[in-house]
Amino acid sequence: MEGLKILVVDDEARMRKLVKDFLVNKGFSVIEAADGEEAVDVFFAQKDIALVILDVMMPKMDGWEVLKTIRKYSQVPVIMLTARGEERDELQGFALGVDEYISKPFSPKILVARVDAILRRSNAAASEVLDVGGIRIDKAAHQVTIDGKEIELSYKEFELLTYFVENQGIALSREKILNNVWNYDYFGDARTIDTHVKKLRSKLGAKGEFIKTIWGMGYKFEVND
Repeated sequence: MEGLKILVVDDEARMRKLVKDFLVNKGFSVIEAADGEEAVDVFFAQKDIALVILDVMMPKMDGWEVLKTIRKYSQVPVIMLTARGEERDELQGFALGVDEYISKPFSPKILVARVDAILRRSNAAASEVLDVGGIRIDKAAHQVTIDGKEIELSYKEFELLTYFVENQGIALSREKILNNVWNYDYFGDARTIDTHVKKLRSKLGAKGEFIKTIWGMGYKFEVND
């Protein structure tokens, strides 16, 4: 996991340096921000930040607001730092999507250990994200984006697209699709699949061409060269 980029956000320069030194020593790449507004600007400018260490009490924009803004667009792991040890703060943090919660003062070694653990977990979950031909499927979040823009799919449309992408290049009979997406106990017919494929193609726009029809058999998902 060496070289992964971490954003450290704290209005205390001394605290940022302390955290940065320990992380850099472990091989991480560290970017700093001194307040909430700067943190948001840096986060969206960088694109490839693997984890955010975020202080709660900051000028211009506090940690909660930064977290809310980030969570509208990203599920990047976030560790919150706070001087308060009140339970309601922790509950608020978890409700907003905090991954870990560390109260000041803390041991930098413990912080680095938490960073390691979270990144291992998120790397393990990386297989839950499928990325092909500009289509990105986040299975955990049940979210699909096309060239960065989210599209709305029904539950079955999502399952169908995921099945296609996970079996790209393979000819799939209607029976096989029914068995795997609708489950073997579904007593529908092939028209159900054809209807869903038609809707799915429409929602995928130009990417709908990736779903090829194999006449008399079924479908195949194949990304155009």
